[in-house]
Amino acid sequence: MAVKIGVMSFAHMHAYAYTAAVCKLPEARLMGIADHDPGRGREMAEKFETRFIPSYQELLKEDIDAVIVTSENCMHKELTIMAAEAGKHVMCEKPISTNVEDAKAMIDACRKNNVQLMTAFPCRYSPAVIKAREAILAGRIGEVLSIKGTNHGKMPGGWFIDKAKSGGGAVIDHTVHVADLMRWILESEPSEVYAEISNAMFHDKYDDCGMLSITFENGVFSTLDTSWTRPKSFPTWGDVTMSILGTEGVIEVDLFAQSFSLYSDKDMAAMWPGWGDNTDYWLVKDFVSAVAEGRPVSITGEDGLAALAVALAAYKSSDAKAPVKV
Repeated sequence: MAVKIGVMSFAHMHAYAYTAAVCKLPEARLMGIADHDPGRGREMAEKFETRFIPSYQELLKEDIDAVIVTSENCMHKELTIMAAEAGKHVMCEKPISTNVEDAKAMIDACRKNNVQLMTAFPCRYSPAVIKAREAILAGRIGEVLSIKGTNHGKMPGGWFIDKAKSGGGAVIDHTVHVADLMRWILESEPSEVYAEISNAMFHDKYDDCGMLSITFENGVFSTLDTSWTRPKSFPTWGDVTMSILGTEGVIEVDLFAQSFSLYSDKDMAAMWPGWGDNTDYWLVKDFVSAVAEGRPVSITGEDGLAALAVALAAYKSSDAKAPVKV
């Protein structure tokens, strides 16, 4: 029997890819879309040939098993708890929330109501990351000493640069993906963060670039360039990379290097469309499988909280101009 899924908001651009994945999965069925922006919700419902449901409460009264929450970050808590109390499993877009207290409330609500809470970290499903992790855990590069990571991108605008809705700027947006990958690969928790953060790119009220130094409990040291530094004309949205140094070797990881060059006279632009594995698809497929099989999700709410804590520690460190404990 197909897992029945509803989508709560299309505020985040990842909602499109996740919903498309639901529609491609024979073991899933898209039951409807609710959005606090009715025009956007109706447009997406028509696009995906499903029903637009006027309110989140009405969506949760439908015969559905799970929801995908892709609202503004500030609404994650409200929508997740609402879904949990209705007995629906939740896949929530990253960052899990804008603060630790809300994230803990989301985790507690899902636990109390015996539903799953999965944090949407599609980068874990990259074949490059999976193979790198396997090699590291097998000891193929010896003892890991350090990791140099990047997550660059274009400045997205909209609610992403409204701190009340997003929780911050580039640092909260782009830290969590790579912080999660580092935790997962190292099987160790971040213990201390030192960060320098600024608005040097766009000189506005939001942070648009940051450099983090993260120390892990196992002694590994990492750096992370987490910035909105790509110009509008850049051929793709950005990058996620890691250079992992071990005592017996180095692994270089570039999650989105599988691309080809496209020069379009129609668009008058050069682009690098990806041709590799669709990590969003595998993320959604894993969530659907966990719901169908009644097994724990692969990426928990606690994982989302741990990655969020790194970003929040970075902001505190930048303000204090000193390292802070995570």
